[in-house]
Amino acid sequence: MNESNRKAVWKAIQTTGDLIKGALPPSMKHPAGRNPYAHVASCVKSKWGMSYKDIPDEEVVDVIDFLNYLSVAINDAFQ
Repeated sequence: MNESNRKAVWKAIQTTGDLIKGALPPSMKHPAGRNPYAHVASCVKSKWGMSYKDIPDEEVVDVIDFLNYLSVAINDAFQ
């Protein structure tokens, strides 16, 4: 992924993390609270099988659409 797309996806990950902050359920593995940004990055990695930085440029719009979907789905599921 080129630098400008990488920055756009990272910004979308941050925005999604901001939107789901406090919406993730508590976990015994995270006694200090869950990191919504790491959770979002993990969801991207789980769906594409690679870090967001390694996703092809052609799929940037799909990643951003997925992040938009994710913010709505998590908020609906846990609030």
